Amino acid sequence: MASSDYNPACLPDLLPLYYRRLFPFSQYYRWLTYGGVSKNYFQNREFSFTLKDDIYVRYQSFSTHSELEKEMQKMNPYKIDIGAVYSHRPSQHNTVKSGAFQALEKELVFDIDMTDYDDVRSCCSAADICSKCWTLMTIAIRILDRALREDFGFQHLLWVYSGRRGVHCWVCDEAARKLSASARSAVAEYLSLVKGGEETVRKVVLSDPIHPFIRQSLSVVERYFPKYAIQDQELLSSMESVDKVLSLVPEDIRKELLASYQKEKNPQKRWEMLETCVNEKQMNCKKGGYFDKEIMLQYCYPRLDVNVSKGVNHLLKSPFSVHPKTGRVSVPIDIRNVDKFDPFEVPTISLICEELNKPRVGEEEDGIKDNEPESAEQRKIRDYKRTSLAKYVKLFDQFLDAMARSMKGEILKKSDLQKEF
Repeated sequence: MASSDYNPACLPDLLPLYYRRLFPFSQYYRWLTYGGVSKNYFQNREFSFTLKDDIYVRYQSFSTHSELEKEMQKMNPYKIDIGAVYSHRPSQHNTVKSGAFQALEKELVFDIDMTDYDDVRSCCSAADICSKCWTLMTIAIRILDRALREDFGFQHLLWVYSGRRGVHCWVCDEAARKLSASARSAVAEYLSLVKGGEETVRKVVLSDPIHPFIRQSLSVVERYFPKYAIQDQELLSSMESVDKVLSLVPEDIRKELLASYQKEKNPQKRWEMLETCVNEKQMNCKKGGYFDKEIMLQYCYPRLDVNVSKGVNHLLKSPFSVHPKTGRVSVPIDIRNVDKFDPFEVPTISLICEELNKPRVGEEEDGIKDNEPESAEQRKIRDYKRTSLAKYVKLFDQFLDAMARSMKGEILKKSDLQKEF
């Protein structure tokens, strides 16, 4: 069943089945407890549910795994958002005296939305995406993942498809979860390069020498630019796109190139002429003038919603939430195969519910034979493993296993240090 077969009107019928038999509650709980890092870590976490007809319920919190599961199965949220870990239980926030209810911790999160690139993509606009512009998300993941790991030293990054037109990143390291609002702002500002609103023509201005982080980011952009920008987005193919690109270079370069473009119509050759012209000017003035690189970054560099990253109490859509408009599940992205990720192949809720109803043929997964009694938990494991959701839950499992190994390593390291003293 393709995503085109998803009908939003069927969502109220599909969600109860999804939350009863497919949502990976045990992995979800395992993620948000972080190995029992502190007594009330899960209990003090805020969840927010958007219900049918846009009814919005904030400050939900749950004592146990089964309480969360029962409530989600009762309410069947159209959207789940995850918030901060607070000083008190969010469900009791009205009983706490004013000012005492504080957001203490949360994953460092990033939200990249395709609509923020509307001024530089020609294939789609607004909520629409296609395989041509999805490359922008691939570039964003590659640039930000490298920077967060290498420049900041974070290890546990969960990349998730939003279900429609963007990606989210959850940085789950303990150091990231404990960052203050000002530290989060500093990280977000470091990673932000495209500045200014609609009225700003030149949104990327590079200083000389180019910062090592920007050089690293440029090496990613340069890899994708010829196919993505010149070919797929038809940069420099029409006079309209030529005018737009040349508005980002000084007047003398613009005049020179406009004259050359009268004879040369090939977009790739036009781009090479622009690079040559900029390089010649740069050699003459000996400083700055990275106009070609600024254009590449303006058209391809990740556009972050920094407000999402800055606030400790900011809510972000949960992994494995279903997008009501597309029916697609917000699934983890395999960072090792990011170029192969196709948003149009992500399963819809209608597809996985349909797969559930296919007859079981000699299944003996997890050592349970068809004629043996099984627990509700075992049945749930069998259920999602029979659908297209299985590979994404497996990815989530691998992420959690890596985090558990790392936490175990930290505990051993601390105990060894204590023995030394």
